[in-house]
Amino acid sequence: MKQFAAALAVGGAGAALAFLLGLPAPFITGPAILVTLAGLGGVAMAIPVAARDLAFVFIGLTMGTGVTPEVLDAAGRWPVSLGLLGLSVLAIILVCRFLLMRLFGQDGRTAVLSSAPGHLSYLLGMADAGGLNVRMIAVVQSIRILILTLSVPPLVILLDRADMVHVAVRVPMSIFALGTSVALALVTGFAFKRLRLPAAFLIAGMAISTATHLSGSVAGHVPQWAAVPAFVMLGILIGTRFSGVSLRELRQALSAGLLVTGVAIVIAVAAAFLAARLTGLPLDMMLIALAPGGVETMSAMAQLMHVDATFVTAHHVARLFLLTFLVPFILGRQKDGGATAPLDRHDTAH
Repeated sequence: MKQFAAALAVGGAGAALAFLLGLPAPFITGPAILVTLAGLGGVAMAIPVAARDLAFVFIGLTMGTGVTPEVLDAAGRWPVSLGLLGLSVLAIILVCRFLLMRLFGQDGRTAVLSSAPGHLSYLLGMADAGGLNVRMIAVVQSIRILILTLSVPPLVILLDRADMVHVAVRVPMSIFALGTSVALALVTGFAFKRLRLPAAFLIAGMAISTATHLSGSVAGHVPQWAAVPAFVMLGILIGTRFSGVSLRELRQALSAGLLVTGVAIVIAVAAAFLAARLTGLPLDMMLIALAPGGVETMSAMAQLMHVDATFVTAHHVARLFLLTFLVPFILGRQKDGGATAPLDRHDTAH
């Protein structure tokens, strides 16, 4: 318990500091950075498996809240751009996987999770559950998020279309709905675990949230007081995986992150140009909708630039939904034996 308490204290401080500094995804990146530094300084930290699984349930629940009947209904009106979105996501994964395996010597499974454009929590959950190189994946994906986040303001200035429009306030779900969803997700998670599904509790939370929001039985997002601690826990988990990382490994991960992000942006921009040409819809809207990640930033961007927010949201939800099924499918076809650890470890998550 002392190691868990130390992890919570350091991770909480890292989250607060990152939030104050305005870092991207502060409640994940902040704890990851500070826990990493504390671990390198000799501080012993660990997360019990039960705490990790509970955090994954809450993270999974947050992922399904965007899949509403309204979004699905709207998505049916844009088959061309959604089709090109799917092709661009597949192209990004396959091209980046090839480059990471060829240039950086990554195993196939690690390369797939490093290449996927988005769904950070899901990817890291699968990496941890599958015993893969979480350190490499975390750095590569964090670089992608950082670059996408930092590129948004210049895009606004370049297009000269921004004004001070407030983003719509999201309404949290009720305490009863949250409690019921958590209970259902825990039961489903244990069932998935018996079936040896990777990231069982993460997938369970997402499945329950998606089903309840689509059916209309639950409305609203997971309250911040419940979601933020779960993301902090994920950041702590990432940080503990950096124990023993060398400077050479870190440089390699940073280089891989820059490469993956550059390739993803080039492919996404090409898809956006083609989609705009074929549909006649505005290019700026397509660029935001087909961006390879940064769903929260891009949704806010849609509001600021007076483009169709439903269009943008539908495409980003579709990207996350596609990745949910596409990533496990591609992982299952890898023959390199990249994951040697069992899918669900029963030891303490160090």
